[in-house]
Order: sequence, then C-alpha cells, then structure tokens
Amino acid sequence: MSTEQPALADLRSMATNGAVDQKVTERAISRPVADARRVAFRRLAEAHLEECYRLANAILGDPTEARDAVHAAFLRAWQRFSTVRDPARFEWWFKSIVVNICRNRLRHARRHRAGDIADHPTLPVPDHAARSHDRVLVEQALARLEPDDRVILALRFYRDLTVEQIAVLLDVPAGTVKSRLNRALERLRGVVALAQVEGR
Repeated sequence: MSTEQPALADLRSMATNGAVDQKVTERAISRPVADARRVAFRRLAEAHLEECYRLANAILGDPTEARDAVHAAFLRAWQRFSTVRDPARFEWWFKSIVVNICRNRLRHARRHRAGDIADHPTLPVPDHAARSHDRVLVEQALARLEPDDRVILALRFYRDLTVEQIAVLLDVPAGTVKSRLNRALERLRGVVALAQVEGR
C-alpha cells in the first residue's frame, strides 16, 4: 500500500467530518447560510485534496509534512473562503495556498536545520523503479537548493505543470516563471557537478 493512502484518508476525513471550525463562521449570517457555505467549501476542497497532497509531497518530499501542509492550507482556505467569487477558480486558488505554505515550511526548515545533507528530505520520484546513482545525486542537490528554486522545479518536473499553470500558482507572469526555471536549473546543475567532484 502506498504511503500516501493513510494521509489522504485522514485529509478526506478532515474535510467531511467537520474540521471546519464553527468559530471561524461569521456570526452575523444566518445558520442555514453558514451551513450551506460550509458544505460548499467541503465539497470543493475534498475534490482537490488528493492533487494538493501530491503537490505538497512533491515540494516537501515527506508524506507527513505534506499532510500537515494540506491540513493547514485547508483551514486557511476556509478562513478566506468568503473572498472566492467564482467556484471555478477554487482549484488554483486552493493550490496556491498549498504552495505558499509548503514554501514557508521549506524556509523555516532551512533556517533551523543543520547543514548535513542526510538531514534534508528528498523529493519523491515519479516511478517506483530502483533509482540510479544520478537520480540520487539530483535529489540530494535539490535538497540543497533555496526553497524558491526547489518549489519551481518540483512544480515543473515532479508535478509536470505547464509554465502557465505555475504562473497562476505563483501569481507571476509566465516570462518570470521561465527565467526562474532557467536559473533554478543552472543552480541545480552546479550543485550536482559539485557533488560529483566531492564524491570522487
């Protein structure tokens, strides 16, 4: 059984069994309206929990961290749900919250973690085949990158998002995404090259 299944089950339970805090609901609106809003939010959020979990796991490289990040994103999205005017935009709005929370977690971890590369989480690979030495080097190099570089590479190459989709998630122009991707790839190549020299 995949390690992500228990986490997804927990997230779905959270969405359907009342994890939305009643205290967050504005007291000025009627109970039927508040109930309808909670139901609408849960339905929208639950439809995207699995993909958001995969997104968080690609960025953070740790199933437990990914689950916690999506949980935090779920609660933050509920708190801001009143700002969503078009339900069709909910998916990318929710995903952008997930990405921001993951990036903040990477920044926090980078400030508080020792420099030993073995302490850094590695990003998951898209298949379950035996990993080559080169793939291990790339994963270790990714763990050494700055959070912004790691996020954009994870979105493009581990979740296979287009430049336009990444631009929506990061709220930047597509041209900015392209330049950031190029810089992140250059840095990744440099770290891989250095690791290869150190390993000789």
